[in-house]
Amino acid sequence: MFTVGDKVIATSAVFGTEIWPAAEYGRTMYTIRQRIGPLLMKMQKRYGKLEDSGELTEKEIIRAERNSGVVSNRVREIQMQNYMRKMEQKKGRENDLREGLKLYRDGKYEDALEKFESVLGSKPEPNEASVASYNVACCYSKLNQVQAGLSALEDAMQAGYEDYKKYDESFINENAINAIKSLFGFNKK
Repeated sequence: MFTVGDKVIATSAVFGTEIWPAAEYGRTMYTIRQRIGPLLMKMQKRYGKLEDSGELTEKEIIRAERNSGVVSNRVREIQMQNYMRKMEQKKGRENDLREGLKLYRDGKYEDALEKFESVLGSKPEPNEASVASYNVACCYSKLNQVQAGLSALEDAMQAGYEDYKKYDESFINENAINAIKSLFGFNKK
C-alpha cells in the first residue's frame, strides 16, 4: 500500500522485464498507463510528507499538472495571478520611464537617473531595457560622468537600441552614435 506523499523511485518498463527510474512525473505516468503485463513499482515511504519544503511551489504545481495533462482551477488561478503581477510590473516600468523622461526634461537628471535605473532593476522587456539604458546614458552625460554614460550607451546598443532620432539630445547625435558603435565593434557584420 502507498499513501499521499510516497515517492515512486522506479517502475516496470512499458514492456519487458526492465525497471526504469521514475525521473519525471509525465514519463512515469505514461509508463504506468502503457505497461503491458504486471506493473512493479519501487516506492519510498514518506508517511504523507511531501518534499523537504513541506509544500509544492507554484512552479512545481504547474509542472506536475502539465506533465499529467490535467489543468486544474488552482493552476489557472496561479497563472492568472502571475499574469496580473506581470502586467502590474510592466505598468510600473512604463510609469517610471514616463516620470524619468519628465524629470529629465525638467533638468532633474539625478532623479531621472533613479527612475531609469529602477526600470533596469526590475527585469524589463528588451525594448524597455534598451530605452532605459539609453536614457541612463543621457543622464550620466548631463551629469558629466562620461565613462558611466559610455558604459550605459554600450548596454543600450547591446540591448538593441537603434531609435536615436526619436530620443536624440543635443549632446549626442547619430554620427556620434555610429562613431561609438565602431569603437565597440557593433558595425561589423
